[in-house]
Amino acid sequence: MLLGWVLAVVVVIGLAQWVGSSLNNNFALASSPSQQAENLLASRFPSLKGDSADVVLRSSIALESPANAATIARLTQALRPLAHVTAVQSPLETGNGRQLSLDHRTGFVVVQFDATSANLPAGSILRVIDTARGFARKGLEVAVGGAPIESVVTAAPGSSEGIGLMAAMVVMLLAFGSVVAMGLPMLTALVGVGIGSGLLEVLSHLLTVPTFGPDMMIMIGIGVGIDYALFIVTRYRRGLAEGRPPREATVVAISVAGRAVLLAGGTVVIALSGLFAVGLPFMDGLAVSTIVAVGLVLAAALTLLPAMLGFTGFSIDRLHIPGLLSRPATPTGRDFWVRWSRFVRRWSWACTVFAVALLVAMAVPLFSMRQAFSDAGNDPTSLTTGQAFNLLAEGFGAGFNGPLIIVAELRGPGAVRTVSSLAERLRTVAGVASVSSPSFNATDSAAVITIDPTTAPQAAATAKLVGNLRDEIIPQVTSGTRVTAYVGGETAAGVDTSSYLSTRMPWVIGLVVLLAMLLLMVMFRSIVIPLKAAAMNLLSIGAAYGVIVAIFQWGWLHAIFGVGHTGPIDPWIPLMMFTVVFGLSMDYEVFLLSSMRETWSRSRDNSAAVGKGLCPPRELSPPPRRSWCAYSDRS
Repeated sequence: MLLGWVLAVVVVIGLAQWVGSSLNNNFALASSPSQQAENLLASRFPSLKGDSADVVLRSSIALESPANAATIARLTQALRPLAHVTAVQSPLETGNGRQLSLDHRTGFVVVQFDATSANLPAGSILRVIDTARGFARKGLEVAVGGAPIESVVTAAPGSSEGIGLMAAMVVMLLAFGSVVAMGLPMLTALVGVGIGSGLLEVLSHLLTVPTFGPDMMIMIGIGVGIDYALFIVTRYRRGLAEGRPPREATVVAISVAGRAVLLAGGTVVIALSGLFAVGLPFMDGLAVSTIVAVGLVLAAALTLLPAMLGFTGFSIDRLHIPGLLSRPATPTGRDFWVRWSRFVRRWSWACTVFAVALLVAMAVPLFSMRQAFSDAGNDPTSLTTGQAFNLLAEGFGAGFNGPLIIVAELRGPGAVRTVSSLAERLRTVAGVASVSSPSFNATDSAAVITIDPTTAPQAAATAKLVGNLRDEIIPQVTSGTRVTAYVGGETAAGVDTSSYLSTRMPWVIGLVVLLAMLLLMVMFRSIVIPLKAAAMNLLSIGAAYGVIVAIFQWGWLHAIFGVGHTGPIDPWIPLMMFTVVFGLSMDYEVFLLSSMRETWSRSRDNSAAVGKGLCPPRELSPPPRRSWCAYSDRS
């Protein structure tokens, strides 16, 4: 078994290195107005069918100065021959005055690609970034932004993952008192996640997996992997404390704890499967990546871990910390968890009211949650995307970073006049900073108008402007004419996807809760337990939503959590949070109830079962043996 897992790790990771990854942030909603605008733009304006990037320039003097003009000319010449670049527009060229700020010290070079960000090779985008950044010098800042750049530029992994792993190691070391017992759950989880990471790179060629998919997989995989292995190792050490030989202790641990782990993993998979109900390709990719992680760490806990226990035997308590390993086999009245269980059972109603009140209070901010895709203004200032966003906002206004693209289909001779009238009407709309003159294709069958809002892309006022244009302004001008206009662009696409995900949220919640309740009914042969579990978990999830709103949207405790800018909640986050939190909370529900049921089946004493389930006996393992393989011990 051990050799099989080692071979699987080598083969899968080698395969992943060979085929590489194909992650992409394709959040398009096929039937949305923004996607219809994109389709019309691609068919009628082939040169504009791809995404564009902005090379933002900020100088201490006017960009038209001889030194700056020479630098910009060399920059455009260096960018034009790069792969997948179809056009480069300099701010100093005639007719491109829109690319210069009023003080002429900020401008941007437009780099047009031949495909959308999701379909561009990462290497080609990185070559554009490196080439542009190479022209920065003293007195001239250069930053690169836009959708293609954001697809490949991400912040370096922070310390949160490392802190989480270290915290888990410390907690398990204090709980077990043994380095070996602590290391087995960590090793099991890391092996499962390692194979999952390799498989995800291969699956990214078949599914739409966003760039944050691997991060979600690692987070969930390590979390549940440690949980599952920890539960089994605890039951194994308890078996040794009861005087069982290692082989028998392993069998008992797998038959008792392993069964609970299998069912707990099933609840997590059911919760994550709810993402398929969203109906978006990138959410399907997230669901597959996280389900693969859970399945692999579950398989590792039920196969690899017992094999390692076989080699460990009584040596599981070697390398122990003095004073932490030698504990009484049966908890006494002085034990904290025994006293806590008695306190909770004695004051059950008071504890219930306090817990419910606390969770309800934490959930209050949930009702002010605003879901929208955050813009690059939230990026760290160390990233070129954040720098470009801030430079454009300072030079041209906050809304310049999220232009709205009006794409109109024209039929008949009077359509051109209608589009011109639409452009004039748009200039009078509240919330609009500037409107470009209409651009027509060669056959006058389509037109494009670019609108710069007065507010940032993630602002609520920008989303309101998109709705106002679609529902009132455009129909007023085009009604009764042979012009059909759509509001598109990256900002409008984010508004459409946010609205769609918000409407799918109740369906995901209902489906996951129903399936989880059915699983608990089958497992515990009860109706009350599933209903109680569903209500408790929904309440805790509401509190979790309230916390993220208070921190990331309201800015509470922002210094502690390192939140530089407040903003809306990305609409995919509540969906992922629900499936993760619901799945993990059901995990712990199964773990505790399984322990309680084991005691209840012997004593039929509900109070004693609750107490012992909450506070299982702590083990005192026999001294370590010399045998290298515990399966050879028969004493």
